Amino acid sequence: MNIQTVFNIAAAEYDGLRRILVPCFDDFYGTAVQVIPFERTASLKALDLGAGTGLYSGMVQALFPNAEFTLMDLALEMLEKAQARFAGMGKSPKIWVGDYAKTDFGDSYDLIISGLSIHHLSNADKERLYSRIHQALKPGGMFINADQVLGRTANLDKLYRQNWLNAVKTLGVSADDLAAAQKRMEFDRLAPLDLQLGWLEASGFQDVDCWYKNFSFVVLGGCRAAEV
Repeated sequence: MNIQTVFNIAAAEYDGLRRILVPCFDDFYGTAVQVIPFERTASLKALDLGAGTGLYSGMVQALFPNAEFTLMDLALEMLEKAQARFAGMGKSPKIWVGDYAKTDFGDSYDLIISGLSIHHLSNADKERLYSRIHQALKPGGMFINADQVLGRTANLDKLYRQNWLNAVKTLGVSADDLAAAQKRMEFDRLAPLDLQLGWLEASGFQDVDCWYKNFSFVVLGGCRAAEV
């Protein structure tokens, strides 16, 4: 079973479990929205890579009502959920079924975001993607990646995983939902935070930072230099 199939199957219940499977949900997504530096009334061109059900991009859309979103994902069923979410806000984002690791973005954007998706790529593909994202941003544009990272050492990574398991059990995850989540996690290919920050800087990003970290959950990114 490939990753596209796994996430299509998960689409129906995916959002309902987010607050359990992401124990730091409010701070994690809250930071990922709060770091966006643009005026709330700005007419932004925005791209969500691995948009899924539009959870993250929907939060951004609610805060930036004039943003025009393109949502890209491999899983059509997920994107159908995203389309319904945006329709509830009176919005019609561009829906793009595709593999963002291989697809030419074909445009330039003020804002590119990704939530809990890029960690499925190999390290080489992550590094290449960061460079392609930088190229796809308009001068002064911003990239934000709300994702999970690997611990810098084996002991730290073991701590991250145990903390997550303890937290989701405390929050009442069912045995079936935990098993399904762990099945999806088989596709994870996490990379350490410091390595990814280095890739961003090497790709030309400025003001690279990690704005939030809770064990494996991080919000990182940077900006393309503005024209002078």
